[in-house]
Amino acid sequence: MSEKRTTGGATATASPDLKDDAHDEDADRPGRTGDPSDERKHEVLSHNQASTVRSISDAVVIKDGEPFFLCPPDGQIPMDGDHGYGLYQHDTRFLSGYELRIHDVAPDSLAATAAAGTTAILELTNPAIHLENDRTIGKAQLAVRWTRALDGTKAELRDRVEIRNHDSDDVTLSIRVDLAAGFQDIFEIRGLLVPSQGSEHDPEWDGDSLRFAYDGRDGVVRSLTATFDPKPASRQKVGATFELGVPGRGVAGFTITFRMGEDVQPGAAPIERRFPTRTTQRRPKGGSSDEASATSNGGTWRTSVASSSLLLDAVLGRSFDDLDLLRGELDGLDYYAAGLPWFSTLFGRDSLIAAYQTLAFDQATAADTLRLLAGRQGTTVDAWRDEQPGKILHELRIGELARNDEIPQTPYYGSVDSTPLFLIVLAEHAAWTGNLDLFHELADNVDRALDWIDRYGDADGDGYIEYSSASKGGLANQGWKDSGDSMVDAHGRIAKPPILLAEVQGYMYLAWRRVADLFERDGQGDRATTLRDRAETLRTSFERDFWSDDLGAYAMALEQEHRPLAVMSSNAGQVLLSGIATTEHAKAVAARLLAEDMFNGWGIRTISSEAVAYNPIGYHLGTVWPHDNSLIAAGLRTYGLDGDVATILTSLVEAAADFEHNRLPECFAGIERSAFEIPVRYPVACHPQAWAAGSIPHLLTLTLGLLPEALDGRLRIVRPHLPAILRDVEVRNLAVAGAEVDLDFHRADGSTEVVVKDVRGRLDIRIEGTDASPDGRNR
Repeated sequence: MSEKRTTGGATATASPDLKDDAHDEDADRPGRTGDPSDERKHEVLSHNQASTVRSISDAVVIKDGEPFFLCPPDGQIPMDGDHGYGLYQHDTRFLSGYELRIHDVAPDSLAATAAAGTTAILELTNPAIHLENDRTIGKAQLAVRWTRALDGTKAELRDRVEIRNHDSDDVTLSIRVDLAAGFQDIFEIRGLLVPSQGSEHDPEWDGDSLRFAYDGRDGVVRSLTATFDPKPASRQKVGATFELGVPGRGVAGFTITFRMGEDVQPGAAPIERRFPTRTTQRRPKGGSSDEASATSNGGTWRTSVASSSLLLDAVLGRSFDDLDLLRGELDGLDYYAAGLPWFSTLFGRDSLIAAYQTLAFDQATAADTLRLLAGRQGTTVDAWRDEQPGKILHELRIGELARNDEIPQTPYYGSVDSTPLFLIVLAEHAAWTGNLDLFHELADNVDRALDWIDRYGDADGDGYIEYSSASKGGLANQGWKDSGDSMVDAHGRIAKPPILLAEVQGYMYLAWRRVADLFERDGQGDRATTLRDRAETLRTSFERDFWSDDLGAYAMALEQEHRPLAVMSSNAGQVLLSGIATTEHAKAVAARLLAEDMFNGWGIRTISSEAVAYNPIGYHLGTVWPHDNSLIAAGLRTYGLDGDVATILTSLVEAAADFEHNRLPECFAGIERSAFEIPVRYPVACHPQAWAAGSIPHLLTLTLGLLPEALDGRLRIVRPHLPAILRDVEVRNLAVAGAEVDLDFHRADGSTEVVVKDVRGRLDIRIEGTDASPDGRNR
C-alpha cells in the first residue's frame, strides 16, 4: 500500500530572476508560475541563506564516496525531519529520523569524533533510569559507545551500539529505536522548494529487516532497508525494541545496517554516480608525470608541510583531511565537492577556487577539474538554465527535482565568475607545471570562454561583465555572494540588474593577462597583444567607474545604469587579487579592510559593520568567509602588504582552534572577537567546505612567498614572511616544473630565512628579500 505525499509539486526556487521582464518561455516549466511584481521582494528577502532549517553547527559529519551522514553529538536525529541531519546520497536524504531510547530515556552526550572521515564514534552515558521493578540504574552507570561507519561502494551505513555496564549486577535493558525515511530532495530540506509529488510506501517488515520505499516522479524507486542484528525482541511500524542483557562489568550490543537502494524503472534515465578515488597513491593521468601526486599530509597530497606550531599543523591536517573527504570523481576525473551537507556536488566557482588554493599541494585535481568543467561548457542559449555558449557551469544536481526538470541545476550556469576563473586556474596550473599540454588540450574551450566574455558576459558592450538572470528558477545574484539580498546600495535597498561586480571585473582583467601570456608562449603574439590591450583599457575604465572617494575603496558593484553600490565590502579586497588596482588605491583598500568595521578580529567581514544592511549572521551581509579572506590575502601579497597577510593567517588559524576538530566552516558570524573571544557559529554553515578547507594551505603558500614561474623553469620565493605564531616551516616535495624541492623557512629578528635543502630535477630557485619592518607590517 502506498500513499501520496500531502504536499504539492515544486514551486519557484529560492532566488528567482529579479528582472521584471523575465523570459516567459519558462512559464510552462513544471512548477513554474508567473512573476508578479510583489514576488521579487518576498522571494529575495525570505531566502537569504543556504538553508532555512534549524542549526547544524554541532554536526558530526562522515562521508565515503557519494553517501554522507551527519548527526548531532548525541547521535539522535529528530523524527520531525525539520533539520539537516541524516543519511544522504544523490541529492536525496534517505534516513531523516533516528532516535534511540533506553527505557524511554535518551542517553546524554559525552564526546563525539569523526576523525577518520568515514567513521564517527559517539560516547554517551545514561541519566538516572527508573525501572518498573522499583530498581534504578544510577546516573553514568552505563557507557554507550555508538560507532557509525559508511561504506560508499555498498551505499551502506553500519551502526554498532555497545553498552558497558559499570555496575556489578546484571541488567536487562529495553532499547527502542525509531526510524524515519523521508526521501526528500536536498532543495526541499533546505526550505527552498516544496516536495515533489511522489508516492511513499508504508514501511514493511521482512524477517529482521524494515524497508522504507518511495516511488519518485522521476521513475526511480528509492528505498532504505534497516537490518537488525540480533533479532529485535519486538517490532513496531517504524522501529524495533531490543531486550539487551548486559552482565555486570560486561558489554553487550547490537548492530543496525542501513542500505540505500535506487531502482531505476524501465524508460527512466540512469542515475549518474560520482565516487571518489580512494587510493593512497594517485596515478598520473594521460601519461603526464607532472600531475602525479604522492601520499602526504595524511591523504592524497604531493607536498607536505610541518611547522613549529602544533596549532597550525593541526589546522593544516584538518584542512587536507577535509579536502580528501570532499574529493569526488566524475567521468573518471577528480574534483572537490563544494561542501556538506548542502553542496555535495560539482560546482564551477567553488571547485575551481579550491583547486586554485591547493595548486602547491596537488596539481592533478586542478587539471581534472578544468577537464570536467570544459566537458560541460555551455553550448546553447537556454534561459531556464541560464546557459550560453562558452559559459562554465555553476552547479550540477541529479536528485528527483533535477531529473524532473523542476529545478535548472542539470547543470545550471548561473555564475558570472566561473568562466574567467576557469581561465585563471588554467594559467595558474601552467605556472606550476611548466608546460602547455593542458592549454593545448583545452584550446577550443579557452576560445569559447573568451568568446562568452565578449558576446554574453558583456552583452551590452560597455566593457564590463554583468549578470541579469534569465531563469525564473535561477539565482538572482550570480557572483560568489549569491544570496538574494546580498547586493544592496548604501540605503540597504536591493540592487537592480544588470549588476556589475567589482571583483569579477578584476577576474576578467587577470584572465586576459594570464591567457595572453599563454598565447604568446604558444606563438600567438597578436592574440596576446589584443588581450593585454583590452586589459589595460578595462583597468582605466574600472578606476573611473568603481573607485569611491567617499568609501576610500572600490564600490561593491554597479547596478542598473551604472549606479555604484557604495557599500564597503570584501569585494573591494578581492579586486586586489587581479592586480587591476593602482598601488595607491590598493593600499587604501587594505587600510579599510583591516579597520574595525571590516576586520572583526577573526577575519574580514563581507560588508562593513557600519553599513545599513549589516547583519553579523546575514549569509553575505556581515559574516566572515575564510575563502574570501584567502583571496583577499593573495591580493594583499600582490601589492607587497605581507604583514596584513600574516594577520589574516594568524587570525583564521586562531579561529579554527575554537571550532570542532580545528575545522574552519563555510563562514561564521561577523560579531567582533572582543565580545566572546571565540568565533560565533553561523547556524547552517557547511562543514567541511572545500574552499574553507583550502584557505589555510593557500594562506601558507602566500606567507612563504612561493611564486611559481615553471614555464621558465623557475621558482621565485618572494619576501617570505612568517607570522609571530611560526618560527619554522618545513616544506617537502614541492613540485614545480616537473622537479621537486625541499625548503626550510626560519623566522628570526623580524625576518624570514630560507634554506634550499634539496632539489630533484632541473629548477632555478631565486630567493628575493623582504622589506617588512620588525613589527611585521610593511611600511
